[in-house]
Amino acid sequence: MLGKSPNQNQMNLFKPVLKQIINPQDPLVILSSEIDWKKLEDEFAPLYSNTGQPSCPVRQMAGLLILKQLFNKGDETVIESWIHNPYYQFFCGEQFFQWEKPCDPSDLVHFRKRIGEDGIEKIFTESVNLHKHKLDQCNEVLIDTTVQEKNVTFPTDVKLHRKIIEQCNGIAEKEGISMRQSYTRTLKEILLQNRFAHHPRRKKQARKAKKRLRTIAGRQFRDLDRNLEKLGIKDRYIDKLDIFERILKQRKNDSNKIYSIHEPTVSCIAKGKAHKPYEFGTKTSFATLPKHNIVVGVACFQGNPHDSRTLEKTLDHIKRISDKIFEEAIADRGYRGIKSIGATKIITPENGRYQNEYQSNKRRKQCRSRAAIEPIIGHMKMQYRLGRNYLKGTRGDIINALMAAASINFKSRLREIKENLLLLLLILFYPKMQKVSS
Repeated sequence: MLGKSPNQNQMNLFKPVLKQIINPQDPLVILSSEIDWKKLEDEFAPLYSNTGQPSCPVRQMAGLLILKQLFNKGDETVIESWIHNPYYQFFCGEQFFQWEKPCDPSDLVHFRKRIGEDGIEKIFTESVNLHKHKLDQCNEVLIDTTVQEKNVTFPTDVKLHRKIIEQCNGIAEKEGISMRQSYTRTLKEILLQNRFAHHPRRKKQARKAKKRLRTIAGRQFRDLDRNLEKLGIKDRYIDKLDIFERILKQRKNDSNKIYSIHEPTVSCIAKGKAHKPYEFGTKTSFATLPKHNIVVGVACFQGNPHDSRTLEKTLDHIKRISDKIFEEAIADRGYRGIKSIGATKIITPENGRYQNEYQSNKRRKQCRSRAAIEPIIGHMKMQYRLGRNYLKGTRGDIINALMAAASINFKSRLREIKENLLLLLLILFYPKMQKVSS
């Protein structure tokens, strides 16, 4: 059953309401009044039943998700901060100052699963609507891709085969299966032999140990597979067994390799960085407005598609969010090969000649302006939890990317509110200061 938020305008003779103890001109308070919470509640209401115990209010849960990403906190830490911060509580729709947790941190996980990608997209749309007037001023959009790294360790064959052996033993213990051998002591010896594998004196020993580890992993997998089939419970673990088999069969130069057992959709992507040749995660495309630095489109892709293949999905998302088709999309040389998609012209740096110097200078300025998207992606990675994605699966990829994009839009609006307040103070007090000085 859907819970309702309290009425923040209702006064109380015995308790001080939050409006009496907070600064009404605080940017977070002003931002909370600009977000259309009623619209979000109406859109999420069909996801709840009409019976049962009332849930946490939609504004409270959506507010916690926004605060978490906006101030770079985890599910646990944002709730701890919420208890101590009256502005966080007011932003989430509370009427009185609360001393207890609003919900369990796991409730944020359940709420994300409940609303799904469509619900997070509605929050992102709300962040774009705060800058609706800027959309009307722009006919161009900047597009670029980055890698949203998953929270996985750097993959090696030794790590993967070790995990196969340990997880096979764990499944066997859980189901009461007696394996031929657990290889617990042998595994420790092999891992010691793999240390400093690149040292010239240890290469041969490490190569033999690595080969032996693969053999043991395959033996354990086949032994477990036979026993599960005998018991008739193989279907319970069919997905995990399929992952084990693919890992054991894959070789160095294969495509579509598995790099993590718990995140099998992770891809290896090379973006040409000197300090980080390979990144393991999901390719994500962002679209921003030039001069305003507002994110208006997000798209995630499995595998490692060419950048030019990501344009269509990104432009479709922009149209769905902003209900606008931009005349030009400015991209880097990685997008060469496509001149236009629908009514949108794709602008990339080219070495060809133009009809006159004016067109040449115009194209040069447009392509230089594209560099503005790079620091936006950098800020999302460092400050808005895009640098490492802790949410599970492909659904977690798009949810994290949308929330990071929404957060940078909310942050931009907070900055504008601060600037407007400072400008208002300057207008009010500057004439008085001039009179005093004279």
